[in-house]
Amino acid sequence: MEPKTPTTRRVLVAKPRGYCAGVDRAVVAVEKALEQYGAPIYVRKQIVHNTHVVKTLEAKGAIFVEETEEVPEGEIVVFSAHGVSPAVHAEAEQRQLRTIDATCPLVTKVHNEAKRFASQDYDILLIGHEGHEEVEGTSGEAPDHIQLVDGLDSVDRLAVKDPSKLVWLSQTTLSVDETVETVARLKERFPTLIDPPSDDICYATQNRQVAVKEIAARSQLVIVVGSENSSNSKRLVEVAMDHGADASYLVDYAAHIEDSWLEGVDTVGVTSGASVPEELVEEVLAHLAARGFGDVEEVQPVDERVRFALPHELRKDLRVG
Repeated sequence: MEPKTPTTRRVLVAKPRGYCAGVDRAVVAVEKALEQYGAPIYVRKQIVHNTHVVKTLEAKGAIFVEETEEVPEGEIVVFSAHGVSPAVHAEAEQRQLRTIDATCPLVTKVHNEAKRFASQDYDILLIGHEGHEEVEGTSGEAPDHIQLVDGLDSVDRLAVKDPSKLVWLSQTTLSVDETVETVARLKERFPTLIDPPSDDICYATQNRQVAVKEIAARSQLVIVVGSENSSNSKRLVEVAMDHGADASYLVDYAAHIEDSWLEGVDTVGVTSGASVPEELVEEVLAHLAARGFGDVEEVQPVDERVRFALPHELRKDLRVG
């Protein structure tokens, strides 16, 4: 009898993955601020939702605080990529803080839409997750006009003033499929519901979900590199499970991968959330290679070339310097 040919153990790596333009802009803003002004630089909330990034910036002299009131008067504070409400800007001004606003431009777009629709006396249904910083920042732009829609179950509980003046907006990091499903349910209840002028789900969230769908269909296991508090990373796990993977796990580091996950598996998919540096993905690939998964194929269903300029407050001082 001829010996059985060993099964090739391979890895499918999604592209695009990792840092989006908004995250890259925010992280570089903190790094450049530290170089330009020196430590400490205060950052309200996590600059992006990734444990490794926060620890790395802390080691360079960034101090992360929960609220603006924790920043000593007159110091520099960076606002995170997820955005803040007008009340936070007002408090910073009152405390004479120098601010660098690293809000992702796509989140700023949603803020501007909220303000515009509120000024026209629309009720705004904001699709998102309760307690998420982006939702809190957007809601703060027009608290009297915005109601949160957190999942399909909340649709039936909504009460609106005038169904003919009703629009939906969404948190940018949601699952595309989840948002489409929620909007469909909302339109069943409110047929005259207006769509926003442009899709609020950010390009990076969409692209990473498209890529993970493709690798999930060809993988038994999908490993998503990202942190527990990263909404877009958690959505990637859900999308992988919904599109063919037998199992999917979220890990911060390669060391968190359990060997039992790999038993009986010949194809592993790997991707990472929009706030994850590439070095963490490389460590996962090395970890898998050491366990026999040495054949690596990059799967790129979409091309991504978006770049954002640094916050204007920082660009001004960098030019002067």
